[in-house]
Amino acid sequence: MVLEGSSEALCPPPSLELRPSCNKNQPSPPLGSGSQSHDALCPEDKEPIKYGELIVLGHNGSLASGDKGRRRSRLALYKRPKANGVRPDVIHNVSTPLVSKALSNKSQHSISYTLSRSHSVIVEYTHDPNTDMFQIGRSTESMIDFVVTDTASSGGGGQGQGGANGEGGQSAQSTISRYACRIMCERSAPYTARIYAAGFDCSKNIFLGERAAKWRTSDGLMDGLTTNGVLVMHPAGEFVSEPAPGVWREISVCGNVFALRETRSAQQRGKLVENESNMLQDGSLIDLCGATLLWRTPSGLRHTPTLKQLESLRQELNAARPQCPVGFNTLAFPSLAQRATIDKKQPWVYMNCGHVHGYHKWGFRKEKAGSSAVALTGGGGTAPATTGERECPMCRGVGPYVPLWLGFEGGLYLDAGPPTHAFCPCGHVCSEKTVQGWSQIPLPHGTHAFHAACPFCGTWLTGEQGHIKLIFQGPVD
Repeated sequence: MVLEGSSEALCPPPSLELRPSCNKNQPSPPLGSGSQSHDALCPEDKEPIKYGELIVLGHNGSLASGDKGRRRSRLALYKRPKANGVRPDVIHNVSTPLVSKALSNKSQHSISYTLSRSHSVIVEYTHDPNTDMFQIGRSTESMIDFVVTDTASSGGGGQGQGGANGEGGQSAQSTISRYACRIMCERSAPYTARIYAAGFDCSKNIFLGERAAKWRTSDGLMDGLTTNGVLVMHPAGEFVSEPAPGVWREISVCGNVFALRETRSAQQRGKLVENESNMLQDGSLIDLCGATLLWRTPSGLRHTPTLKQLESLRQELNAARPQCPVGFNTLAFPSLAQRATIDKKQPWVYMNCGHVHGYHKWGFRKEKAGSSAVALTGGGGTAPATTGERECPMCRGVGPYVPLWLGFEGGLYLDAGPPTHAFCPCGHVCSEKTVQGWSQIPLPHGTHAFHAACPFCGTWLTGEQGHIKLIFQGPVD
C-alpha cells in the first residue's frame, strides 16, 4: 500500500530495539492484526465483552442495499477468543532495493518507511497478548474487519438522499483508503480503545512510499501520515450529558495527534498536539475522507433507545392520531420495514414553522419576477419549476415542505427522549437533545470544508438552528 504525501531529510540511526510504544503520549498502545475472520468479532460466550460500536453516519439503521457480513452500517467490536495484537519490536535500516526481500516474511507484521531511492527504514512488530486489533477500510480482503465505502453528502437545501434510508449513494472514485485505519483495544479493564492511521495489508505490511509524509521523531523512532489522513474529533464534554464539539485532529500511523494540514492531502504535516491522545471515548468521530464513523461505548449506548424502544415511540406517536389540520385525515409514521417509499398517511412538515400536515398539492409559490417557468396545477395553486417552497395554510410561512421520517439508528441518539424535533431540511425526526447536539458538530467535507449534517442521511443542515420543533394537530373528536 503506497500512501502519498511528503518527506523530510532524515538521518538514519543504526538498527535498534524499540520500546513497546511509538507514541510517547501513551504507556503501551495496543497495535494489532485484523487477520481473523469477522466471526471472531462476536464470540459465542453468554456475556461477551464489548469494547464499543462503530456507526457510519448517513445511514438510517442499515445500508440501502442491506447489511451483509463485514459491509454494514454498524459494527460491534467484541473481545476476541485469542489476542491478535502486535507491538513495535525492532527497527532496521536497509537499502531500498532490499525492502521487498525484507518484507517477504508474511508471518511478520511490519511498517516500511521509504526515505529515498537508496534507503528505507523497516519497523518489525511482534505479537502482543494484551491487545486486540480491528481494521477498517474499503478493501474486501479478509484482514479488514469493517468494510466501509463512501457516503455522499447532500449540500445546500436538498432533501435527505435516498429518502428514509439516507443511503446517499457512492462516489465514482473512492477517497477512502483500502486499509484506512486500525483500532486497538486492551483486553483487560478498562478496555481502552485507541486509533491509528493505516492498516496492515494481506502481507501484514504497511508501506509508506517515498512521497509519503513521514519523519523521525525526537526519540529516534519513525512516524508518518496517510494520503488523505485519518481525522478524529473527541467531544469536548460528556457526549450524552453535555454534548459539545471538540477540535478535529489528524492521527498518525503511530497514533500521535497533530493539528490539521492546510488541506486534506497537503504534504506538510500539522503541529504535534502533545496534550491530546488517540484514545477513543464515547462520541468520538473518525473521518476517513469519504465516510465518518461514530464510536459509542457500552456505557454510552445504555442512554440510547433500542430498535424495540424506537418502534414503541413510533406506535405511541401514531396512537395519538395526529391529523392534518386542513384535510383532517389521520397521519401515521411508517415502520422501519416500510420506509423505502412515501406512504399516503405520511406526515409532512413546513420547515420554516414546524406545522405538520398530510401531503397536499396546494400552497405553491410563484418564483421571482423574470421567471417564466411557472405552471398551473390541479390543486389550484402555482407550481414553480425550480423551487420547492410552499406556503403553510396555518401561519402563511413560506419554506420547504418535506415528508417526515423517524430516525431508526438508535446509536446516533443522545438520549431516549420523545421524537419531537426534525432536522432541516431533510425531515428526520428524533429527540430534542439529539437534534441540538448534532446541529453543533461540523463534519468534514472535501479537502478542507466542514458542515453540520443530519446523522441519519448526511444532508447539510440549513436554517438558523438546523432543526425545528414539530407542531402536531390532535384529533378533533
